Amino acid sequence: MAKPRKPKNEEQKVDNSEAVVRHQKLRLSIDMDQRRVYGYTELEIVVPDNGVVGLHADNLEIERVTVDGEPAEFEVFPHNLHLDSENRWCAVSSATSAADAAGSVYLSSLERELVPNLLIMCSKSVKSVSELQGEQNSGSGICSSEEPNQNVRLVRVDYWVEKAETGIHFEDNILHTDSQIRRARCWFPCMDDSSQRCCYDLEFTVANNFVAVSTGKLLYQVLSKDGHYKTYVYRLNIPVAARWILLVVAPFEILPDRHSSLLSYMCLPANLSKLRNTVGFFHSAFSHYEDYLSASFPFGSYTQVFIAPEMAISSMSLGASITILSSQVLFDEKVIDQTIETRIKLASALARQWFGVYITAEEPNDEWLLDGLAGFLTDSFIKRFLGNNEARYRRYKANCAVCKADDSGATALSFSASSRDLYGTQCIGLFGKIRSWKSVAVLQMLEKQMGPESFRKILQTIVYRAQDTSHPLRTLSTKEFRHFANKVGNLERPFLKEFFPRWVGSCGCPVLRMGFSYNKRKNMVELAVMRGCTATSDSIAAVANRNTDSDSREGDGWPGMMSIRVHELDGMYDHPILPMAGETWQLLEIQCHSKLAAKRFQKPKKGSKPDGSDDNGDTASAIDMRPNADSPLLWVRADPEMEYLAEINFNQPVQMWINQLEKDKDVVAQAQAIVMLEALPQLSFSVVNALNNFLVDAQVFWRVRIEAAFALANTATEETDWAGLLHLIKFYKSRRFDANIGLPKPNDFHDFPEYFLLEAIPNAIAMVRAADKKSPREAVEFVLQLLKYNDNNGNPYSDVFWVGALVQSIGELEFGQQTIPFLSSLLKRIDRLLQFDRLMPSYNGILMISCIRTLTQVSLKLSDFVPLDRVIELIKPFRDFKTMWQVRIEASKALLDLEFHRKGINSVLMLFIKYLEEEPSLRGQAKLGVHVTRLCQIRSGSNLVDDVKSETLVSLLRLLESPMAFNNVILRHYLFCILQVLAGR
Repeated sequence: MAKPRKPKNEEQKVDNSEAVVRHQKLRLSIDMDQRRVYGYTELEIVVPDNGVVGLHADNLEIERVTVDGEPAEFEVFPHNLHLDSENRWCAVSSATSAADAAGSVYLSSLERELVPNLLIMCSKSVKSVSELQGEQNSGSGICSSEEPNQNVRLVRVDYWVEKAETGIHFEDNILHTDSQIRRARCWFPCMDDSSQRCCYDLEFTVANNFVAVSTGKLLYQVLSKDGHYKTYVYRLNIPVAARWILLVVAPFEILPDRHSSLLSYMCLPANLSKLRNTVGFFHSAFSHYEDYLSASFPFGSYTQVFIAPEMAISSMSLGASITILSSQVLFDEKVIDQTIETRIKLASALARQWFGVYITAEEPNDEWLLDGLAGFLTDSFIKRFLGNNEARYRRYKANCAVCKADDSGATALSFSASSRDLYGTQCIGLFGKIRSWKSVAVLQMLEKQMGPESFRKILQTIVYRAQDTSHPLRTLSTKEFRHFANKVGNLERPFLKEFFPRWVGSCGCPVLRMGFSYNKRKNMVELAVMRGCTATSDSIAAVANRNTDSDSREGDGWPGMMSIRVHELDGMYDHPILPMAGETWQLLEIQCHSKLAAKRFQKPKKGSKPDGSDDNGDTASAIDMRPNADSPLLWVRADPEMEYLAEINFNQPVQMWINQLEKDKDVVAQAQAIVMLEALPQLSFSVVNALNNFLVDAQVFWRVRIEAAFALANTATEETDWAGLLHLIKFYKSRRFDANIGLPKPNDFHDFPEYFLLEAIPNAIAMVRAADKKSPREAVEFVLQLLKYNDNNGNPYSDVFWVGALVQSIGELEFGQQTIPFLSSLLKRIDRLLQFDRLMPSYNGILMISCIRTLTQVSLKLSDFVPLDRVIELIKPFRDFKTMWQVRIEASKALLDLEFHRKGINSVLMLFIKYLEEEPSLRGQAKLGVHVTRLCQIRSGSNLVDDVKSETLVSLLRLLESPMAFNNVILRHYLFCILQVLAGR
């Protein structure tokens, strides 16, 4: 492809005028001492009629180019042009003009990256198919074209990488690449475009004490005659885009999986025991996905490589058949808190091998679908191996987050302005996460409509189609998926015609406000519903007008019916009667099944088991369960099975919320009841007692018990005689204190659910506030006592997260006149822990991070008592580059917070620029970018008039188009965001 791409609003499909890569070979030698990569790549390319082939090649020194063995003319135009001059930004005088300039710089650099910059002049003679096939590497899996006269040329580019800083990195004795958007070109010439896919042969020569692990199947290793070098030969028979080719070279320890010959894991020798402990479960996830999809893993083998967190650009870099992960997720048998998150992360990376790497999106607007399918598959792992409660609770929390944020075109899933026009950057940051959660929620809605087996059959059909050797189809579009939902899932066309434009092509979630009354004469529930939307009508209209991909949507609302579940004396009844489209206001009638007169004397017996709950409940309490004696209703729920991604505000009497909390066994029902009880304007002892009874119930899922603990803390006021606080302290002491001496017992963490609950309670206690918004003396004394007497002797598990949580609870306290004398004692404890952790670093620096965070929080709250200059001097040494990476970044963030408090946003931005220049790790730079974006949002949300100087804005703009920003796609994105937020956008 020699010509620059057509403008983005025109057709961009590959036609005869564009080049197509049929196969690529990469042969590289890696000199770890000189930090040099050199070698060549050979590409079999269908050359367009004009005889010019365009490849992407950045930061590469091109030595020579040959076409079919003959030297060829070529030109290189670097993408990351540094166009700085003294008066380039002289027009920038305000945040608004800087934001406009940032938009122009950012979009032009994204557009420029799409255009090939290594142009090669090829001859136009045509080879016959037989000649072409004779030259092709046997077994390379190339899909031959039907056309007999394709102008196929073998293009060889000899090159070396002099500055390995973008896409490929040397650090210590490790070389690794990353899968940043459009950065594969920075370590080998290629067509760096997701629509260009081919098979690969890969050869890497390294010193014999190193392991070179890469994409594809390892065919063999060759030792050089002198024994000093080893060549690793890989082949990938499945066509993939260039971004999915990864390489890592290091003195790795290799751990083969004991259960599956297809799986292997690699890390540096120091982490081997952690690795063994971490990945013990992984074969179960691997087998589960193969069983669920009824297909073998597509790439033949799968390798997980763990490298130091400061080296990785993100916690997870995906490649075909390989994932590079941060060693931060590894843990030994002593660590409890990391287990769940690590297992989900590893399962998620594997799910993306199926959907995202192997099966890809047909168009940028279809990427939401692959993201959603990978998330759906991960959820199936969570449900199977971590429990249905964990899966439902996580989905509920994700749905709540989506409903809060889904208010503009940025969260429309298949919307050209947020997919195609942003060139892949829409997956970065908070909106990327929201879009990802929304994608899964939308697919789960479809699964609820068609049933789990039908949905599973669709996924199996997609995978079978991709693995069909006769004519594999490894791309997936929203349109095709909609077709499968109709054919395989048996969903009606009219429903789908409404569903996809509303949920996928538009933005906003339904907001339902509901209330009811019971009509005794008719024995009916009269339900009033008002429907709204999280997005404004203007933003919905704007998306509809600009979205050329979705069907035109008629009518208002969402397709389908929502269920209302009524729990009565007689039992539980579902009524799928609430239409989600049509009138904004609705009044519905629901027939009750229980008859009061007939059941009056049996209600305690029957009321105790309305939903299949156990017989342990106190039957006497069933008499008082109804909010009033003239009603058979116990509690009412809307959308109990989470069939809709919706924000539901349901109004029912307090006693019914208590019934829901105590009697409904669904974790989502319990969490919703806690939220509503906590938010009551007037609290009663019955509410406090219900929350306390729920907290102490060991049968309840621990995550919801934690929510109850925080709710109890919020209910603790002088009006309730501090009952919530007293209940929390009493519960904690009953589990952790020695009754004889009144002091904490040595730690014992064998009961994991209780461990997590008790770990959270000090934080909840620290949230309790008196009328003057300060922490009560009891709360401060209690937290100090726990910290003072923590004893982990004899406990087989690490207490680093436990102590870290205790330290962070100090940061939540608010000190008043009564409690300020305790401050010096608490600060001494923190200082002691800091010094101890310096000598014996804790797991991932957790303890040091907690101390720095808490010290910053306390000093910001009490700047009158704590001299900020001294705190800054105390934290500064932790920015030393010998300290752990996580600690260094936390110290930088703390110093930025303190600077913001002292001198405002302009000073913060200048310090941020200084820290970026000093920070060697790409991941650290990105984290600082996220933090400063948040500080800018805080500044925008406050009434402070803090003008950012034009010199600062110009410095940010220079940074936005600097090599540093080119090297780090995520940092570049946040620099752009910072400039937009400063302008109030």
